[in-house]
Amino acid sequence: MNKKTIYTIIGLAVILGGYGLSTLYMQNEYNGAHESVDAESGLYTCGMHPEVVHEGPGNCPICDMVLTPIRTFQAATMTTQNTEQERKIKYWVAPMDPNYISDKPGKSPMGMDLVPVYEDGMGGSESVITIDPTVVQNMGILTTPVEVRSLGKEIRTIGLVDYDETRFTHVHTKVKGWIESLYIDYTGQRVYKGEPLLDIYSPELVSTQEEYLTVLANKNSNSTGATALLRSTRERLANWDVTPEQIEELERTLKVNKVMTIYSPFNGIVVEKMATEGMNVTEGMTLYAIADLSKVWVYADIYEYELPWLEDGLEAEMTLSYIPGKVFKGSVAYVYPFLDSKTRTIKVRLEFDNKDGKLKPGMYANILIKTAKREKTIVVPKESVIHSGERELVFVEVGKGKYDPREIILGVQGDGGYYEVISGLRSGERVVTSGQFMLDSESSLREAVLKRLRARERNKNTMEMN
Repeated sequence: MNKKTIYTIIGLAVILGGYGLSTLYMQNEYNGAHESVDAESGLYTCGMHPEVVHEGPGNCPICDMVLTPIRTFQAATMTTQNTEQERKIKYWVAPMDPNYISDKPGKSPMGMDLVPVYEDGMGGSESVITIDPTVVQNMGILTTPVEVRSLGKEIRTIGLVDYDETRFTHVHTKVKGWIESLYIDYTGQRVYKGEPLLDIYSPELVSTQEEYLTVLANKNSNSTGATALLRSTRERLANWDVTPEQIEELERTLKVNKVMTIYSPFNGIVVEKMATEGMNVTEGMTLYAIADLSKVWVYADIYEYELPWLEDGLEAEMTLSYIPGKVFKGSVAYVYPFLDSKTRTIKVRLEFDNKDGKLKPGMYANILIKTAKREKTIVVPKESVIHSGERELVFVEVGKGKYDPREIILGVQGDGGYYEVISGLRSGERVVTSGQFMLDSESSLREAVLKRLRARERNKNTMEMN
C-alpha cells in the first residue's frame, strides 16, 4: 500500500470521527432540551391536530405521529383557560372515520379510542372553524378586509371595420333599355351627391315623354280627362326616377330627351360597378353600389359575463396596428339581442367618424370599451370566493383563529380582480384570501358530522317520546 492511499484512509477516519462526535453532542443537547421542556409542562400535542392534548409522550390517535411537548407558556395558557372554564365535550368521534360519532367515550369500529370534540372548538357557532394560531401561520391563511369602493371594468376585444348600412346604397334602373354612356366607369371612384353616373336609352321612356307633351298641348281644352291624364303621365315619369328638373326642362323645351341620366344619391365611394357601355338593362338590375365612408361601423364580440356592463352610448376607443399612435374615439351604438350559440358571444356595433378615410372596411382593430363605474359597491377579491357550482362561499374571520363559512350572492366581476357583493357581507369584515380551500374541506367534514349528530338526536328524542 503506497503512502497516498494511507493518507487518504487517515483523512476519512478523522472526518467521520469528527462528524460522529458532533452528532452525539447535538443529540445530547436536544435530549436535554426535550427533557427540560417535558419537565416544565408535562403536556404533549400533535403538530397536525392541535386539539389532541395528552399528559406525557405518545402517538397521536388520529395520524399516529409522535406527540411533541408543549412549551411552558403554552401549558400555562391552556391550564388557565381550563381553570377558568371547564371545556364541555360536544360529542365523540372516531379518529379514522369522522362519520362515526357517539355521545360517550368508547372504542371505534376499528378498535381505536374515540376522540372528544369540544363545544369551545366550535367558536360559539356550529359552523365556525377554530384553528390554532401556529397552524394558521403554517397553513398560510391570509385575510383582507371587505371594502366599499367604486367598481368598473374596461372591456377589451377585437373589432372588424365595416360599412355603415345607413350610408350604403345600390343604384338600380326602373326601366328597360340600353346604357348609352358611363360617367363613373371604375370601382373605387369617389362620387358626389347629384353627380351623373350614366345615361340610359329607353324606348318606353321616350314614348312616355311624347305622351306627356301631347297631353300638355291639349291642356287648354280644360277637359277633366286631359288634366287627369297629364297628372298620371307626370307621376309615371317621376316613378321612373325622372327628376322634377328634367320634367320642367321637358315642359320648357317641348323636346323629348332620348336618354335619361341617373345621378348619385349621396357622396361616397363606388364599391361595386356592374354597368358597362352598351349593356342591356332591365328593371331592378343593380348598376352601382355606393358607400359613404365618412362614418363606419365596427363589429365586436363580447363574452356573456361582460354583458351586464354593456349599454348603448358607452365610450369606446379603437387602435390599429398599422396606424400606430392613433386612437379613434367612438361609441357603442347597439347591443344585439341574441347570442352566437357557437362562440357564446354577443355582437356589439360601434360607430366611429372617418372623415379622413383612414378606416377601411375589412380592417381588424383593437377595441376598448369604457363602462360606467358602480359607486359605493361592497367588493371582495375574487381569490376569496369558493365556487361550489351551487353557491358562492367565503370564510369570514370572526376572531383570532376562528373562521365562519358564509354564503354570499355575487354581482358583476370588475377590474382589479374584484367581485361585487349583493348580500352576505358588511364593510370592514375580513375574508380569507389564501388557504380557504383547506378550511372549506374542514367545514364540509364538520357539516356532515353535525347532520349525523342532529339525526341521532332526533331519533333519540323520538324513542323517548314513544
